[in-house]
Amino acid sequence: MKWDWNAVRDFMPEFWHGLLVTLQILALGSLLSFTLGLVWTLLMRTPTRWVRWPVGIVTEFVRNTPLLVQLFFLFYVLPEWGLTFSALATGVFAIGLHYSTYTMQVYRAGIEAVPVGQWEAATALNLPRRRTWTAVILPQAIRRVIPALGNYVIAMLKDTPMLMVITVLEMLGRARLFSQQHFQFTEPLTVIGVAFILISFPASLLLRALERRLVR
Repeated sequence: MKWDWNAVRDFMPEFWHGLLVTLQILALGSLLSFTLGLVWTLLMRTPTRWVRWPVGIVTEFVRNTPLLVQLFFLFYVLPEWGLTFSALATGVFAIGLHYSTYTMQVYRAGIEAVPVGQWEAATALNLPRRRTWTAVILPQAIRRVIPALGNYVIAMLKDTPMLMVITVLEMLGRARLFSQQHFQFTEPLTVIGVAFILISFPASLLLRALERRLVR
């Protein structure tokens, strides 16, 4: 089979459009997962069990069901209940919610790794509870978990093609559509594979370097 550079050239406008959508999903999904993950973690540390139990049930359910099922449910079932969102908004919410249940565990581990002496020092200084969290505990905890959070960003990147099932045309969606229209599959799919490698592999190397720097 001969490699067709003309097909690559014709596909590139579609590729750049799909890349932009992919990066948009990744940025917004990561922000949502990091924010929700921290919220879940703090709620699970409250002394009120009527708060902890619902949060625990919801996060366990989300973490133990496939992202694909959640995408179908949010996009095809919720409209029957009168809740309709765009495909892109649904995809961002689904991937952010799904991964927030994993970042929640990362935050929990980071908080538990903060030395007990830091809590005791904050108590000795009579710091308010909110000030203890924002000025003492969370800065130390988040610094410890940045590499682990970065790993989930890479995982989210590799899961963005799933959004194709709810009509979001990210990189793979654009490649699939182009292939069906032009009957050329090798070139666009190869471009997509190389693009994922060029994004994820340098990011993984950066995370390893960051982890070595933070653990010093």
